[in-house]
Amino acid sequence: MDQSTGEQVRDRASWRSPLAWATLIGVFVVGLSFDLWTKAWAFATIAGYPVELERDRVLEDASFFVPHHARYEALPWDLLDFRLVLNQGAVFGIGQRQRGLFIAFTVVATVAALMLFARGTRSRMHAAHIAIGLILAGGIGNLFDRIQYGAVRDFLYMLPNWGLPGGYQWPGNSTGDVFPWVFNIADVLLLAGMALFVITSYFEDRSVRRMQASVTAANSSA
Repeated sequence: MDQSTGEQVRDRASWRSPLAWATLIGVFVVGLSFDLWTKAWAFATIAGYPVELERDRVLEDASFFVPHHARYEALPWDLLDFRLVLNQGAVFGIGQRQRGLFIAFTVVATVAALMLFARGTRSRMHAAHIAIGLILAGGIGNLFDRIQYGAVRDFLYMLPNWGLPGGYQWPGNSTGDVFPWVFNIADVLLLAGMALFVITSYFEDRSVRRMQASVTAANSSA
């Protein structure tokens, strides 16, 4: 394979690249499996007894919540606790009681992410493939919860007992905690995937602009 042929292979659309598909699917499967496993482990052990969730009850009872349980310190110095929470909104509890809307949005976003992978990335953009795999894993992980349980299972609570200075509170929250939201691995995957994709896109744009500038300069000097 000569150099020009190799460059063409690396620059072809991702949907034509077996390596791109393997990267996307591998990251998705690992991320989704880890998310679902950690949720199952959390709700089976953190409260000291298995917390069983009945989908119909969760959907019918707007006030349904996980029974109070003792503090489970995951990291010392109040860095991380495990606390069981049912979230009927989006990431960090945004948009409560909008289950149907979030299911529809996740389906649309999943299709859009696959189209972006297939048509909007090139086979050489391995970091972008990882990012889209993380986004898909996070989105499908929370979608599974909404369909199976009627709400999303959250259990990660950062910086418990760390208060905002001066007695300030976040809008819509009365705890005054630095980070009052409880989240899960799927939320982490979503945010990490989006951040990685933004960074990758930025450097890809810079690379394309440099290449275009080099071609323009070469043509001008010819």
